Amino acid sequence: MELNEKELEILAVLEKDARIETADLAKMVGLSVEETESILKKLENDKVIVKYLTMIDWTKVDHHQGVRAMIDVKVTPKQGVGFDEIAEKIYRYDEVQSVYLMSGTYDLSVIVEGKTLNEVANFVSQKLSTLESVVSTTTHFILKKYKHDGIILEQEKKDKRIVVS
Repeated sequence: MELNEKELEILAVLEKDARIETADLAKMVGLSVEETESILKKLENDKVIVKYLTMIDWTKVDHHQGVRAMIDVKVTPKQGVGFDEIAEKIYRYDEVQSVYLMSGTYDLSVIVEGKTLNEVANFVSQKLSTLESVVSTTTHFILKKYKHDGIILEQEKKDKRIVVS
């Protein structure tokens, strides 16, 4: 789909701040509010804008438990459907947050979320690894996020001042 310059400008602004008011967005790109709303509606209808998201740093929320893992998956693609069929089977699981077709050693990269390490491990061993086309998996547990989707997640800094008496 070919987009014009204003449509691309709107997407760039929304990618950085999806909560921006339409009036402010219109001013930034030099259009009227009505023109901006029309473009937004078109981009939504054409599924260029798929969803407006909020990024949350769960490490700052007390008592929030959750484990994320990146799983490299090697599969045998099927004649006529390639990787699409197995990718669809995988992304339909509730535990799966994302699935990407990759170049390199592994075919798919799968992001999985669970309440505990054991829950993620059980998903891999009982559901993912048992799928017909799956040849092997390698699981990497995410220990800490420093930057996500271009956003640096600020970590609380410990006070390291030395007090001399």
